[in-house]
Amino acid sequence: MTRLHERLLHVEDVIHFRLIVHSVAVLRIALGAVFLAFGVLKYFPGVSPAEDLVDATTQLLTFGLIGQEASLVAVATLECFVGACLLTGRFMRVALWLMALQLMGIMAPLVLLPGRLFAGPSGAPTLEGQYVLKDVILVGAGMVVAAGTFRGGRLVRSDPSPPSRARTQASRDGASKLGLVIEAAGDQRRIGELCERHGISESEFHDWRVIAREGAARSLEQPVSSRPAVSERGGEQR
Repeated sequence: MTRLHERLLHVEDVIHFRLIVHSVAVLRIALGAVFLAFGVLKYFPGVSPAEDLVDATTQLLTFGLIGQEASLVAVATLECFVGACLLTGRFMRVALWLMALQLMGIMAPLVLLPGRLFAGPSGAPTLEGQYVLKDVILVGAGMVVAAGTFRGGRLVRSDPSPPSRARTQASRDGASKLGLVIEAAGDQRRIGELCERHGISESEFHDWRVIAREGAARSLEQPVSSRPAVSERGGEQR
């Protein structure tokens, strides 16, 4: 039973590792496909089921300054641009801010048109109301994508895998830690692979990287003449 339990833990750990590596990218692509598909529909009058609701919301937000056709084209273009950026992973900073703006517009009818969204029996949501309420999922997905991509954000594993944990019992010296940090420098995708191979938690690895950067910065602030002499072997000369 113990070996079976260890194998199940290993399978679970492998699946979790793959989710850490790929789940945000999959969610980004799925979210981009949704934005692009619904944006394209709005270019064709009478095709999008949200056409009337979009027009009513836009009229309230713009105080009636934009006509129905222009508002639909603007919303369609915005959604298509955001969707294309999410699908390709390009211009993500601009896309994320525009997506936040679009999501606020999507949820605006809850405040601007509550009587229209909850006009069912006993105040139950209408079909349009259900259409808007389910967009809460898009808001949550957008938050995860933003957290996992904005300014280099990413998911990390707090613990090494159970089969690899034994390898972490041995203490690592500073040189080995620095070597791993340098090996993964400039390539975020390699961090997860290195941590998996060496049985290191990603949060611990990121702590090492911060320490290495701070130590290097402090060392570079010192005048060259005041730094300890270093031999070719990497040790300080006494």
